[in-house]
Amino acid sequence: MCGIVAYIGHQQAYPIVLKGLKRLEYRGYDSAGVALLDTDLNIYKKAGKVSNLENFAEDKNLNSTVGIGHTRWATHGAPNDVNAHPHKSGNDRLAIIHNGIIENYDALKKELIKRGHIFESDTDTEVLIHLIEEIIAKDNVSLEEAVRYSLNEVIGAYAIVIIDKENPNKLIAARNSSPLVIGIGKEEFFVASDATPIIEFTKNVIYLDDEQVAIIERGQEIKIVDIANKQITPMIQELEMNLEAIEKGGYEHFMLKEIYEQPQSIRASMLGRLNSVTGEVTLGGVEEFEAKFMNADRIIFVACGTSWHSALVGEYMIEDLARIPVEVEYASEFRYRNPILSEKDIVIAISQSGETADTLAALELAKEKGATIYGICNVVGSSIARATDAGSYTHAGPEIGVASTKAFTAQITILALMALTLAQKKGSITKTRYQELTNQLNDIPRLVGKVLESNEQIKYIAEQYKDAANFLYLGRGYNFPVALEGALKLKEISYIHAEGYPAAEMKHGPIALIDENMPVVAIATRIANYQKVVSNIQEVKARNGNIIGIVTEGDEAIRAISEHVIEIPATDEFLDPLISVIPLQLLSYHIAVMRDCNVDQPRNLAKSVTVE
Repeated sequence: MCGIVAYIGHQQAYPIVLKGLKRLEYRGYDSAGVALLDTDLNIYKKAGKVSNLENFAEDKNLNSTVGIGHTRWATHGAPNDVNAHPHKSGNDRLAIIHNGIIENYDALKKELIKRGHIFESDTDTEVLIHLIEEIIAKDNVSLEEAVRYSLNEVIGAYAIVIIDKENPNKLIAARNSSPLVIGIGKEEFFVASDATPIIEFTKNVIYLDDEQVAIIERGQEIKIVDIANKQITPMIQELEMNLEAIEKGGYEHFMLKEIYEQPQSIRASMLGRLNSVTGEVTLGGVEEFEAKFMNADRIIFVACGTSWHSALVGEYMIEDLARIPVEVEYASEFRYRNPILSEKDIVIAISQSGETADTLAALELAKEKGATIYGICNVVGSSIARATDAGSYTHAGPEIGVASTKAFTAQITILALMALTLAQKKGSITKTRYQELTNQLNDIPRLVGKVLESNEQIKYIAEQYKDAANFLYLGRGYNFPVALEGALKLKEISYIHAEGYPAAEMKHGPIALIDENMPVVAIATRIANYQKVVSNIQEVKARNGNIIGIVTEGDEAIRAISEHVIEIPATDEFLDPLISVIPLQLLSYHIAVMRDCNVDQPRNLAKSVTVE
């Protein structure tokens, strides 16, 4: 949540910072602002999108080779001009941008007010820059020392960059529980929440770790210390991302582009792991901790949102094939309910960004209890990737649309590979069944491409239901989590209330809602319990509900009792979610577009949830 970007070097800073903010806008779009150093410290900020800031600043003094910028997802204080970042110190010397939450800001603020500080905003961030100002004045120390001292006093999460009118050749950056990456160019440096603003200029980056402070000075090598002033040797890594991956590539929205990228992202997640000739699966992280997995009492998934839905699919897969007990936990609840954990448990965190605050906190608890921790995420060098004992990258490529699509199917692909690997090692799957599933998994990208050919039909169906007030999604077995995911997608981007349910549970409450105004999306492919799903559809039909059936090709029975059907290719039940979710993604996308919703930046949401 919140996007931060900074530049110091030989180029004009404003165009680089502004372009970076546009690329980071998926992290927050309540307000935006920049601070630039010329002979004076110039701060320009506006509520709303980055485009509002751009229009506001076009006739201002933008001359500077050092600058910081921020796009906000509001926590403390309403999204308005005053609460927008950057925030300045009381003496107008310093400016700060911040991603995260300072939990003890109120106590700090009251103490600073006693000392004569006057605050303009309602934010926790302004308190931090005033605290740094106070320490400089009181202790007569350098800016970097004051930053370290202040960070020892604050409780919470932060990624910050500070600019100083008295030191125009220097930036100070620091992080704790919020991501921050530093790009190293030729006599120039870039700082950002993630790599998307940096990739155009350099592939050489440093990922800051928790409680580290970077002193970035023009013409000097980066110096990194921890908040106790211990010197850290920077480790430079090379970005794997390319610029084309973060552009729309001719699509109207990033979400549509990412839906259409799924044949490639699923294939990329299998690359090097599933041998298409022999059908053998090799998942490095599992191989490395084979003994732990083989002797595990249980596997516990911790995740949030769409990743939680993929974890539910993973539960079905692993218990079905590998016969290992699996639990799926909301990461946000896991750490607060005093869970019972032991050294024989494996805790698997699933996160697209690898920065989800709740999931990271759950991992920290699991590590304290002695459990083996494993990560499944999409971003190389992310916090979860660095915190876990082992893990697997999904290789889905950058996902810019706030509503997750290709990350979901990439995660399920990794979970399928994991289930197959564990089943083979435990001897709980026959050689014939193993070969059958690996062959079908290898064919999934082609089948997903085939479903995408139904886009125009799905668009027509969307037109019929775009004005509905409520939707119900039903599925059984492997497709129950898909029903949850379909409902979430519709809620996220079209603002239509939707609920996902196990089809059989409909009779235990939701059936009371069904009438001629209620669209019901029934995932009714020819897998186990097919006849029972047909019976559930009949129950909806008897109450005048409108049925949109997601069915296996050639299914005439459900076509006869549905208003609309979307056919998908047949595959094994184990792999069905990888195909059945595609029409639900397209349906939600087209409904949102027809309702004039901002598909890529839905209200109140942000892509990477880095605060609890």
